[in-house]
Amino acid sequence: MLDSLPFIPLFQDLNENQIALLKPLFEQYTCPAETLVFEQGGPATHLYLLLKGEVAIRYKPYDGPPIILTRLHDGDVFGWSAVVGSTHYTSSIVSESQIEAIRIRGKHLLTLVREYPETGEIIMDRLARVVSSRWKNAHAQVQSLLNSNQK
Repeated sequence: MLDSLPFIPLFQDLNENQIALLKPLFEQYTCPAETLVFEQGGPATHLYLLLKGEVAIRYKPYDGPPIILTRLHDGDVFGWSAVVGSTHYTSSIVSESQIEAIRIRGKHLLTLVREYPETGEIIMDRLARVVSSRWKNAHAQVQSLLNSNQK
C-alpha cells in the first residue's frame, strides 16, 4: 500500500525526496466491516487516508443518540483532529465495509511540517482543501440532524 503513495492525489506531483520523507511516517491500517476505528472523545493520534472501503462518521450529542453525519469513501481523509491541535476526536469512525487505509501519527506530520516546511506546506494545504469542503457543511449538517430528531 505504501508504494502507492506517489499515485494518491494528496501526494501527486511530490518529488522523490518528498515521498521518501513521507513514506516512513505512514503505516498500513486495515479492518473488517463494523469496526470502531476510533471513538468520539478518544485521544486524537492518527490521521487516516482511506484507500478502499467506506466508513461512517458518527456524532453523539450530549443529550441524544448517535447520528451519522456522513459516509466517506476511497480517497477521503478522516481523523484530522490529530493534526489541527485537538487532543481528542470530535466524532467516531465506524467501518461499513472492509477498509484499507494508510495512517500517520499527527505529531509525526507536524514534525515534518516544522523540519521540512516546503513539503509540509504542500501536504497541509492539500489536506486543508480535502477537509474544508466537509467542515463548511459540518455545522449545518449537525443542526439539521438535531432539528429533525427533535420533531
